Amino acid sequence: MSLSDLPPGAFAKSDRSPDLLFYREPRFVTHIDDRAIAALTKLYREKLPAGARVLDLMSSWVSHLPEDVRYGEVTGHGMNAEELSRNPRLDRWFTQDLNRDPKFDLSDGAFDAVTICVSVQYLERPVEVLREVRRILAPDGQVVLSFSNRCFPTKAVSIWQALDDHDHARLVGLYLAEAGFPQVEARTLEPADGRGDPLLAVIGTMPPRLDRND
Repeated sequence: MSLSDLPPGAFAKSDRSPDLLFYREPRFVTHIDDRAIAALTKLYREKLPAGARVLDLMSSWVSHLPEDVRYGEVTGHGMNAEELSRNPRLDRWFTQDLNRDPKFDLSDGAFDAVTICVSVQYLERPVEVLREVRRILAPDGQVVLSFSNRCFPTKAVSIWQALDDHDHARLVGLYLAEAGFPQVEARTLEPADGRGDPLLAVIGTMPPRLDRND
């Protein structure tokens, strides 16, 4: 299956008002429970090495990064400046509506890792955004997209709302494949016993650096 096989209106939203209006007021809440947050932080510890240059895309006032790991730099992106300014893990941040402009004013290969936490369901042009993610990732870099069954339903795209959790993982994997990521891995993170918020992750990995002496 490719995205071209999806029905018309797959990336439409019931609320078509500008996203900037919806996110104008800060929301100092977390969108997954403590067990899911712990599972995500554990994944970040595994996938984001100390010293890495990290872009926390579609971020807010928290990033769920391991508190004891020191990264080279953490850059945040989001829709609400007040939320981003309260995030203690961000060294710098910027606001941008990716549904209007999916292009980043960031250098090629500038980051070792990109995270998108419980927000991919709001992207109307996901492949364009992830192609930009691929551009700004260094060789061997990874993008970690995590998601649950929670969302703002009026702002989630139609195709997301029509699928279940595991089909969400297939859809995100398709986004990454069409964006040019050669390696895609899906994980079920939480909970094994079904007593907490479900949390899944899909990870896209860049090719390794080519050694010109080979």
